Amino acid sequence: MSNGSLTRKLGFWSALAIAVGTTVGSGIFVSSGDVAKAAGIPSISILAWIIGGVIAIPQVMVLAELSTAYPQNGSGYVYLNKAGWRPLAFLYGWATFWALDPPSISIMALAIVAYLASFFPFFAGIAGKLLGVAIILIITSIHYRSVKAGGSFQVIITAVKIIPFLIVIVLGLMYMNFDNFVYTPAAGAASSSLIGGVSATTWAYTGMAAICFMAGEFKNPGKVLPRALISSVLIVLGLYTLLAVCVTGLMPFDKLMGSSSAVSDAIKYIPGLSGMASSFVAVTAIIVILGSLSSCIMFQPRLEYVMARDGLFFQRFAKVHPKFETPSFSIIAQVTLACILVFFSNLTELLGYFTLIQLVINILDFAAVYKCRKREDYNPIYRMPMWKVTTILAILGAGWLAWGTFTWAPVQGMIAAAIVIATGLPVYYYWEKKYGSKSSQDNSNIVA
Repeated sequence: MSNGSLTRKLGFWSALAIAVGTTVGSGIFVSSGDVAKAAGIPSISILAWIIGGVIAIPQVMVLAELSTAYPQNGSGYVYLNKAGWRPLAFLYGWATFWALDPPSISIMALAIVAYLASFFPFFAGIAGKLLGVAIILIITSIHYRSVKAGGSFQVIITAVKIIPFLIVIVLGLMYMNFDNFVYTPAAGAASSSLIGGVSATTWAYTGMAAICFMAGEFKNPGKVLPRALISSVLIVLGLYTLLAVCVTGLMPFDKLMGSSSAVSDAIKYIPGLSGMASSFVAVTAIIVILGSLSSCIMFQPRLEYVMARDGLFFQRFAKVHPKFETPSFSIIAQVTLACILVFFSNLTELLGYFTLIQLVINILDFAAVYKCRKREDYNPIYRMPMWKVTTILAILGAGWLAWGTFTWAPVQGMIAAAIVIATGLPVYYYWEKKYGSKSSQDNSNIVA
């Protein structure tokens, strides 16, 4: 029976599956074309994927140190709190719950339905939205009833989602045309840009930090978290680079630069698969997005759970199921909101504006290590090499992504940030006055 706290039940493979499963999403199907267009030539395009992954390494190293110093649920909320930036920690969770987590669940569910509709046209309109809700509820039932079963499911679905990519890589290496790696831009074409290519890869590498939201539920976190974080970025880096090489080798580069579905278009150049390219990619996309959806439903409710235990969110969110030992109310509340949002349209662009404040707070997450290292309770099992240099590189990488997001929609991003602050700070001060600092982070929100 549960004693009201979450317990450590997950191991390394679950951690690795959550990190990889969250990172490898549907974006890889279209981003290859975007990166090629931004890079301008094949060699720069492939190099951009490599550098994009290398940039993520310092970031996961910083998170590995922070998560082993404070192996508690909550990720950035915990680190900002420990750094003494409690209002920012609250805004981090406030923006995440209302503008990012439930909407991301609904968007992924609708993406799965869109691919299913290519096989079953019946699932359009209201039928498709009902199917999206059903998919969310089925996955939720797994993670609601057992964290161990959820972890096992995540391992299986992540392994399955990697298989189609491996098929494309193996066949791509067999049938690639090496002449495609030699490309001369047309006269008057934009010059090649390594920076532009790397920028186009950045979003594809986000997601490894998902396991930090569940740091309090991994056994032996001092070893599991660093291994899973660093292994996941290396796995994703290798996977993306090999895919980039194969896609570039399969199709002419000028066609790749103009492609909005590069993987699907590249498969058409593989003998025997050209007639089923669309179906192959649709099935692959369903599996890939399903894995990401499962991961999000699993880790996202942990943030609101720990905030509620700390007196900075609705207290019902701190409820732990007495039998299943999961944050039951937090899970239900989040997927309920996600199911409601399924029936709204045009969410992606609207909610994309709120990512700016999230990215700025992510920069502060990495900066928090400077403050946390001065605390007496800071005793991480893993310590990153050359920590000052590594932290600066992590901040610069996150800052690059934040700047790219700001230039995409500067006014909308600032308005969204203002909305988060204007709605969040009054609520923060109300809860802080009502409950005070319950300091569940210091009292521990997990059981060893």
